[in-house]
Amino acid sequence: MTFRITLQPSTRTFDVAADESILNAAIRAGIGLPYGCKDGACGSCKCKLLEGQVRHNTYADKALSTDEAAAGLILSCVAVPQSDCVVEARGVTAEGEFPVLKFPGRVLSLQRLAPDVMEVRVQLPATQNFQFKAGQYVDFILRDGSRRSYSMANAPHNLGTPAAIELHIRHMPGGKFTDQVFSTMKEKEIVRLEGPFGSFHLRERSDKPIVLLGSGTGLAPLKAIIERMQAQGITRPAVLYWGCRTEADLYLKDWVEQAVAQMPTLRYVPVLSEPGADWAGRTGFVHQAVMADVPDLSGHEVYACGAPVMVESAQRDFIAQCGLPADAFFADSFTSAADRAASAS
Repeated sequence: MTFRITLQPSTRTFDVAADESILNAAIRAGIGLPYGCKDGACGSCKCKLLEGQVRHNTYADKALSTDEAAAGLILSCVAVPQSDCVVEARGVTAEGEFPVLKFPGRVLSLQRLAPDVMEVRVQLPATQNFQFKAGQYVDFILRDGSRRSYSMANAPHNLGTPAAIELHIRHMPGGKFTDQVFSTMKEKEIVRLEGPFGSFHLRERSDKPIVLLGSGTGLAPLKAIIERMQAQGITRPAVLYWGCRTEADLYLKDWVEQAVAQMPTLRYVPVLSEPGADWAGRTGFVHQAVMADVPDLSGHEVYACGAPVMVESAQRDFIAQCGLPADAFFADSFTSAADRAASAS
């Protein structure tokens, strides 16, 4: 048995198999619904059910509140249709744009950017035309079938020769994948990838000022977006707020400062939560630094990436206290396997 999903306002349609989520069916059909974690942890895939019925698989309470569910909002990544449905989902990508591919990659280089951050460059196969938008991510498919997601840190025009994607991987001690990256992974090793995934990318048709908000390795997709802005000659005012614990965690500060020097409309504000005695810059929570500097966000777009608590706090406070329109907040919440296990329990 299958059910037909109709998206509004785009009027695009696709079929969902029995016990399949709306999001998985959309991905299979090449339709770019918004999403982040794909397992009910972050809320990025939230959309509105206009007609029909769905049941939800397990999800985190923070991803969809009781009031939101009562108002007809659903999480497409865990929503399983029980009938034909009409779903309101704005910003759906054009048909056939950047199909999701499974492909092998070769580890081209490993460079430790900080004690717990590794830059992994993965060479793309010459036989496949892997395309993506700056800000999107890929999944590593591990031997047991489990997956780990990482954002491309370089823009599509900046893959180099041979073509390779750049990934920033933070070591999570005890992590099934990151322990391997920081101990046994070698150059020329073959890995299995799938992507591109995610709806986190710059809305280039807008002319609104941009706030880029990152914590830790949440810099990675923001770096790709900055590279894209530079290549496209996008001159919208933009400011990058990068929050880290200590100054040593600002693992690409030289790159950021160089980008700022080359782009007159880009500013950079590093914020440390655990500064050393010699730190003269901003301190505290990074999203609160944004609120102090830009108390009125009503005319802005915000692109936030990093720890779930930062993304959730920014979304809540920017909308409630700074007047940011809800549809002007774009996010990629870096939900770890440990986070997902905690949410499930």
